[in-house]
Amino acid sequence: MSANVLLVGSGGREHAIAWALSKSSRVGTIFVAPGNGGTETLGPKVKNVALDAGVNFEGLVSFALANSVQLVVPGPEQPLVDGIQAAFKRVGIPCFGPSKEAARLEGSKAFSKDFMKKHRIPTAAYEVFTDFNKAKSYVESFSGDLVIKASGLAAGKGVLLPETKKEAVEGLSSIMVDSVFGQAGNEVVIEERLTGEEVSVLAFTDGYTVVPMPAAQDHKRAFDGDKGPNTGGMGAYAPAPIFTPELAAEVKRTVLLPTVDGMRRDGHPFVGVLYAGLMLTPSGPKVLEFNARFGDPETQVVLPLLDESSDLFEIMLAAAETRLDSVNVIFKPAAAATVVLAAKGYPGTYQKGQEITLTSPTDFRIGVTIFHAGTSLRDGKLCTSGGRVLAVTAVASDLKEALSIANAQVPLIKFDGAQYRKDIGHRAMTWISKQKQSGATYAQAGVDIDAGNLLVEKIKPLVKATRRTGTDAELGGFGGLFDLKAAGYSDPVLVSGTDGVGTKLMIAQAVNKHDTIGIDLVAMSVNDVIVQGAEPLFFLDYYATSKLEVDVARDVVAGIAAGCSDAGCALVGGETAEMPGIYKPGDYDLAGFVVGAVDRSEVLPKLDTIVENDVLIGLSSSGVHSNGFSLVRHVISRANLDYNSPCPFTPPKPGQTLGEALLTPTRIYVRQLLPAIRKGLIKAMAHITGGGFPENIPRVLPDNFNVTVDASKWPLPPMFRWVKHAGSIADAELARTFNCGIGMVLVVSPDNVKEVSQLLKEAGEEVYEIGRITKRGGNSERVELVGTETAWA
Repeated sequence: MSANVLLVGSGGREHAIAWALSKSSRVGTIFVAPGNGGTETLGPKVKNVALDAGVNFEGLVSFALANSVQLVVPGPEQPLVDGIQAAFKRVGIPCFGPSKEAARLEGSKAFSKDFMKKHRIPTAAYEVFTDFNKAKSYVESFSGDLVIKASGLAAGKGVLLPETKKEAVEGLSSIMVDSVFGQAGNEVVIEERLTGEEVSVLAFTDGYTVVPMPAAQDHKRAFDGDKGPNTGGMGAYAPAPIFTPELAAEVKRTVLLPTVDGMRRDGHPFVGVLYAGLMLTPSGPKVLEFNARFGDPETQVVLPLLDESSDLFEIMLAAAETRLDSVNVIFKPAAAATVVLAAKGYPGTYQKGQEITLTSPTDFRIGVTIFHAGTSLRDGKLCTSGGRVLAVTAVASDLKEALSIANAQVPLIKFDGAQYRKDIGHRAMTWISKQKQSGATYAQAGVDIDAGNLLVEKIKPLVKATRRTGTDAELGGFGGLFDLKAAGYSDPVLVSGTDGVGTKLMIAQAVNKHDTIGIDLVAMSVNDVIVQGAEPLFFLDYYATSKLEVDVARDVVAGIAAGCSDAGCALVGGETAEMPGIYKPGDYDLAGFVVGAVDRSEVLPKLDTIVENDVLIGLSSSGVHSNGFSLVRHVISRANLDYNSPCPFTPPKPGQTLGEALLTPTRIYVRQLLPAIRKGLIKAMAHITGGGFPENIPRVLPDNFNVTVDASKWPLPPMFRWVKHAGSIADAELARTFNCGIGMVLVVSPDNVKEVSQLLKEAGEEVYEIGRITKRGGNSERVELVGTETAWA
């Protein structure tokens, strides 16, 4: 049985949608409200209807009910932002479009930017203002080029690109004081101006599944050479050659999927077409804006590429019914280009009512389609009724041919004052030409030297901030230098350590939070060095990935630098390795290497001084630190949770998700311990890492001594209590896998406990007396853990 569709809108986008829907054998009648001259003459399946939508779309709803409409497709953004989806949901008619709440991705630039920040979707740095004077002060103090955006819908005109501070302040005043965009300018977003190529990526989604369409590039400027005022778009082409399969995979992973998943987790599933306007910056793709619907003129090149085996009606209905994965969405291995004919004077004032003459349809090439935007029928004659009038779209085997055909067909359309660009696709053709001329490059093989150089520039100030006596922490040399004499050492022993962060990396990558994992890397190494009495002096890192994502790597290094500053050691260098084919896209691995020094007489442990009844002092951990995450991940899976789930235990910071809580960085104990070490008050120390108490404490004991550890002497942190119960983990297994709330254990003479505890507390440490040294007898356990039955119950 055929289904009727109500398509809302009147532009070229709506003509292209109606054209594609009319191909479906499942579609009966497509009602277009109000439509244009193109939809009116599209064929027997398509009918324009003049409807009064009503305040709450009641006119459209009444019509749909009376005409057995089974799918509603809103074309433009305004009905979506106004809540058209809910109006039809109330009467049980599926709507291919997001809810009013989800449409805020387009309807409010402030909401969109805050959403991206929350879900760590790459975008430009920004601030939001509702007060003109505060916004003006921010603009005047801003360093670099900026963009000013009216937060609300402004018919595509609410974005300013000032070239000077004076222009910026004047533009800001026009938006916020003069209200040139009405209420849309009551709130503004001011952001850094990104550089690079712009690309539009549209995707079908049902709130779960995401199916990207071929990426498109449009031409906003009115005249050839990208000159003149901005328009709604004077032409477009797809697929964009610059948007390589590798970039497509990266954008799906870093932008499209996190956006759809984030909207769903926030309680507003996004259904319909998600349009991501991207800038391909030197440090990777970043979102300029989101739209909540098909673009115009992008639709006129994307939908003609939909393969005949794919039915647009079935795709839209499946998305609206949350079953997009049940239908085929296939695009042709071809290219499409469209050239827009506009009225004289567009985008300024222009005349309407000019008669349009189309040469006989037989004169147009096969594969060419004329999509109407600003047209209407008057007394049987086709006339102009808008700024952008028509779009000539051609589909061919490659982009060069598609552009050639489209440009050749444009002159066959006549109306007084017609204006159009003759250079649509010039950026793509230039890019293709350069690729042919350049030959094979290292970047094409997956290793981008330019990205590596950009990363170095971004991290130089971070690295420089870690300098200390003995080194200048400057990057660029073949090796890092350290002057031990300048650091005050006369007879030192060097102590080295190396480590990674284990599968905690998988959580950082899953949550897309990379700014603290570097602290873990430093902590795992410097804590191993300090237990031997050594002051960490310098650190090096190793970062390996499939493809260098500059901003991700910069965040990792920022964490490493923060860890080095905390530990008092200099970050003197590192290695960044791109290894395509070894790691999956988005994955990276880390390793760290530290060198410390200790005067020969102060090396720990002092095994010959340890005696029975020496006291064990425990220093609290911040959480799991960096060991045992394989078991943690297993328990999370058993509990049917994911890293975006609300935290099932009291998190370190209110409101954290499970993943955020687990990424709490490993504590660094260096600065707190050095005063007591230098006073000779500590006999031995054990860093509680993998293996827990049973494996780590014996490493610093003489063979003739054991220890007793009393679990009742410190509180078991909520995270460990949850993982124990959720995973039904035995106490002994918990103790040999995790730190259980104690990250460092000190062996101290009873006479020195008070002084050591006081020094540590002054440094902000939580200090616990957790046990004693005991004599070893027979085959007894080296670590006797008591009190868990009640303390860990």
